[in-house]
Amino acid sequence: MHPIKARELLLELFSRATSAVSADKCLPAFLPAPPMGRTLVIGAGKGAAAMAKAVEDHWQGDLGGLVVTRYGHGADCRRIEVVEAAHPVPDEAGRRAAGRIMDMVKGLTEDDLVLCLISGGGSALLALPADGITLEQKQAVNKALLKSGATISEMNCVRKHFSAIKGGRLALACAPARIVTLLISDVPGDDPGVIASGPTLPDPTTCSDALAILRKYGIDIPANMERHLSSNAGETPKPDDARFARNSHHIIATAQQALEAAADAARQAGVTPYILSDDMEGEARDVGMVHAALARQVALRGQPFQRPCVLISGGETTVTVRGNGRGGRNAEFLLSFAASLKGLPGVHAIAGDTDGIDGSEDNAGAIYQPDSITRAEKLGLRARAMLDNNDGYGFFSALGDLVVTGPTRTNVNDFRAILIV
Repeated sequence: MHPIKARELLLELFSRATSAVSADKCLPAFLPAPPMGRTLVIGAGKGAAAMAKAVEDHWQGDLGGLVVTRYGHGADCRRIEVVEAAHPVPDEAGRRAAGRIMDMVKGLTEDDLVLCLISGGGSALLALPADGITLEQKQAVNKALLKSGATISEMNCVRKHFSAIKGGRLALACAPARIVTLLISDVPGDDPGVIASGPTLPDPTTCSDALAILRKYGIDIPANMERHLSSNAGETPKPDDARFARNSHHIIATAQQALEAAADAARQAGVTPYILSDDMEGEARDVGMVHAALARQVALRGQPFQRPCVLISGGETTVTVRGNGRGGRNAEFLLSFAASLKGLPGVHAIAGDTDGIDGSEDNAGAIYQPDSITRAEKLGLRARAMLDNNDGYGFFSALGDLVVTGPTRTNVNDFRAILIV
């Protein structure tokens, strides 16, 4: 297969994956019947505005509410207000939006319905610090967690216990109204309580868990935050709380759906797909090395798969930041993959975040080709040195191989496809 054809196929797989988990395709089938009373729509996440638009387009009856999404991820809603705020580190706009949502849900009755729209990114976007904790303190902890290599489950455990809205607290504020939560999952394993730190779902984790995570990664916190956890003042409502009894939730889109759509596209192109996993975790550079080893075995030995084939995977890797380069986890994965393969013929790859934003950069991810290392060396770039500096963005930008889609307004996390021909 010619490299240009390989590139086109990989971009098509990524496009088909993200399209398959869009709100307009996935949400309408999960809408509940209108209630006797009011319907209030609230929500947060990178897909929240697109989800709100899908609700508006398919809802029979009166509707109002507010959702908060990342800057640039809005949608043209008429009845549901869309507020934009910062991600991955929260800002004042997100704090104000969270406060307004908590005010909106006051005074609801048993006849009212709260439709809560949740997608990845909601943890940062729905930022309402617990009493006695400042937004600046939450921002500092968030930044430290993002650099630490902590998993999304670990980060969200900590976030829940410093929040006045996450970890089920929003659901308690809505009582006695019935809540239906619709979720686009960006977390490995699709645990609904982890997605956006579960504002409307009970939380089995504890303040002690949050403290242990902070200590595991050597993250120092101010004395007031330490007291908040050690005194259990930050404890969240648990699964046996009767106030959750009338509520329900539905995961409307997952990484597995995206991977299956990409696999279908590969088959249509005459290439056999193999879905490795929808919930891979670990350091991006380590996952890159493992994928490179598997690709090498297929290319050189015909094991465990025959070429042509494409290896597809999802999940959420992490990056422990040690350098000062630019690059999200997908660029880091791909740079490690490139450094390990060293230009092995016949292997092409794409890695990108399905929300269109790799970490905090302006690209979704990047593409690797067999000549990537050679072209980089002609520019004076050394893959291993740039990996040590966490500069995957710089490496692939110099080659013209960044994948830039803009916001996709959905989010089922990482997507990787390795084409071996």
